[in-house]
Amino acid sequence: MKLSIIIPCRDEFENVSVITNDIINNLNTSNYEIIFINDYSNDNTEEKLKSLSLKYEKIKYYNNQNKGLGGAIKLGLEKFNGDYVAILMADSADSISDLNEYYNIIQNDETDAVFGSRFIKGGKTVNYPALKLILNRIANNFIRLLFFSRYNDFTNSFKIYKKNTIKFLYPLISENFNIFLELSLKTIVRGFKIKIIPISYTNRTIGVAKFKIKEVGSSYLFTALYCFLEKILLDKKVK
Repeated sequence: MKLSIIIPCRDEFENVSVITNDIINNLNTSNYEIIFINDYSNDNTEEKLKSLSLKYEKIKYYNNQNKGLGGAIKLGLEKFNGDYVAILMADSADSISDLNEYYNIIQNDETDAVFGSRFIKGGKTVNYPALKLILNRIANNFIRLLFFSRYNDFTNSFKIYKKNTIKFLYPLISENFNIFLELSLKTIVRGFKIKIIPISYTNRTIGVAKFKIKEVGSSYLFTALYCFLEKILLDKKVK
């Protein structure tokens, strides 16, 4: 069964080689593809991606023609052809060891998606910025209470889904980092079975983070309310 790995990247010239080598050297399967989405980079990221795609047949890259990170993720979800799809960020914050665990679980368990959490027993963060951590915990716990969910790391991008799960999450409307919240909440609201496991996160050591708290806060709130309305409507249909 084939694993697709989607990696959006903006101005990640140095990091794309690092994460490529990490995947090639540490992934426990040879049946995979890496799909890089170049999200309007202003450095030499595209040239590096072109070089990597010529060197490795398992690597493809596309240029985002849509708006924002949400557009980049949606493009990746349109292009992948594996049985399972995982989303990683280009800064190597996510562990390939955890990806191996995701892949093993989703192949062998009766689950539609595997959601990692950095904030349950066994999970950890390394050098996570203090302000970002505080706001993360406030936001995620608010969402957890709003949706009566046991999960507590909705905004984390690093998850794995079955192909058939992704098909039923459309339409996707998010244009920014809130795409990860939308994918998480729709998976839960639409009744898919998830498994939660602890994962690790290591803050980037190369390049500059693209996440801007002031720019995405309102979009997270909109997405949470949008999905909550869907939940109410779906609950009414069931009744």
